[in-house]
Amino acid sequence: MGSDGAYLSGGLAHLAPAAVWDRFASWPRRRALAALVALVLMLAASAIVPLTVGRGEIAKPAHLPTLGATSQQAERPRDDDLTLYDHAIARIRHGENYYDFIAQEHRQAHYPLRPGLAVRLPTLAYLCAAMGVDEAAPAPFAIAASIALMLAVIWAWRQRLTEEACSDSQRLFGTALIFLGASLGLNRYYFVLHELWAGMLIALSLGLHRPTRNRWLGAWLAAALALSIRELVLPYVLLMGAMALWRGNRREAAAWGGLVAVFLAGMAVHLHLIAQHTLPTDPVGPSWFALRGLGGWLSNVVLASNLRFLPHWIAGPIVIAMILGWAGWRSEAGATATLLFLGYGLLFMIAGRDDNFYWGAVIAPAMFVGLAFAPMALQGVWQAVWTGREGV
Repeated sequence: MGSDGAYLSGGLAHLAPAAVWDRFASWPRRRALAALVALVLMLAASAIVPLTVGRGEIAKPAHLPTLGATSQQAERPRDDDLTLYDHAIARIRHGENYYDFIAQEHRQAHYPLRPGLAVRLPTLAYLCAAMGVDEAAPAPFAIAASIALMLAVIWAWRQRLTEEACSDSQRLFGTALIFLGASLGLNRYYFVLHELWAGMLIALSLGLHRPTRNRWLGAWLAAALALSIRELVLPYVLLMGAMALWRGNRREAAAWGGLVAVFLAGMAVHLHLIAQHTLPTDPVGPSWFALRGLGGWLSNVVLASNLRFLPHWIAGPIVIAMILGWAGWRSEAGATATLLFLGYGLLFMIAGRDDNFYWGAVIAPAMFVGLAFAPMALQGVWQAVWTGREGV
């Protein structure tokens, strides 16, 4: 099968429980040494590379409004992106069709209409309109939805950690960490931001996924909703389908493939409708091909999560430690999340401008769980360096 679940039930059954879950403890010495050197270099680089936002400005920790912080929200100028989404939601609440006015709103905000991907899918605008989201109002239904979603994410990960973590401390620490990551979803100021809801739904999907038990419908439904909100979820769906194929679960793989097909059809309709309202005089947006490197990856994750309150020389290494923890956790969740977060990290290094830092919210909530396994992973690498077998 090639899955970690099958691997754990096979040749590693003779190991101690902690070692069974520690991917690095059984590595040969040279490979572990190479990994340790790479880790030290990445930690040093992540502490040095500055975090940038907007037009290349260096980002500094800043207090952002949280749930119920109405006085702070009144003082904080509304971001241009959020203002655009506010207008779209308000017009939907007044009975207008999204595609009848969104081009006009883009022009008034001096936002590009070309390529059509610059225009967001309408799903979240309609959901926010149904929940009564309004910049000047409390929006109790949206607040209740955000709390319910956060609790669902915490519950799902608590259950998965109970089944796949190797110690009580990892379960408790992991649960606390997913709360820290998912609490970002309570920020009412950003209720209209697509990446906020998409990232929470990806975290829920990962938490609900149980491939060794052939339980994936809940994960599929959460991912489907996330994908209908933001097309940046597509790499996650593709990865889940690829992993299902790797495990030999054709039915699950077909379900993920079907979701991709439905999404592509829906996106084609979306682009067609946008094209009908696009004029030759409408400007073309700047390229997303930016090659920001390590700073792009770290900026997206840190600035779009609760790590934004920390100095960059602390927050950057924490992101690397998250990846270390995921990579060291020998489990289905660990393998999938490692590929997922490294894949998005590569995407953020290649694509996305500095003012697209909020893309990081698509993966940030679930990333925090990796810290629960970072001590085990570091100990495993260190142990393999000193006591591992020869070879590579």
